[in-house]
Amino acid sequence: MESIDVARFDELLKGEKPVVCDFYATWCGPCKMLAPVMEGAAEKYSDKAVFVKVDIDNNFELAARYGVTSIPLVGVFKNGELADSSLGYTSKSEMDEFLSKNL
Repeated sequence: MESIDVARFDELLKGEKPVVCDFYATWCGPCKMLAPVMEGAAEKYSDKAVFVKVDIDNNFELAARYGVTSIPLVGVFKNGELADSSLGYTSKSEMDEFLSKNL
């Protein structure tokens, strides 16, 4: 999964596919636990969505724009808008369920 900045994120939101964004921080334990779950999801759903990561410490403006106050937060963006989100660590099966209903 590509770690991106505000400009790249805004560019992706204009695309055809939904964007699944993992808001994280390098110091966050649950974020580190979620990383392999998200990598697997990115492979499984690569035909349905674009998967990216945003480090909230380096991209505070983007986190603030979407009200990200707790992490990890996985957001699904459709048509440039936040359609749904999942807060905290989730297992592979829970993430599959979340993504299946949103993509």
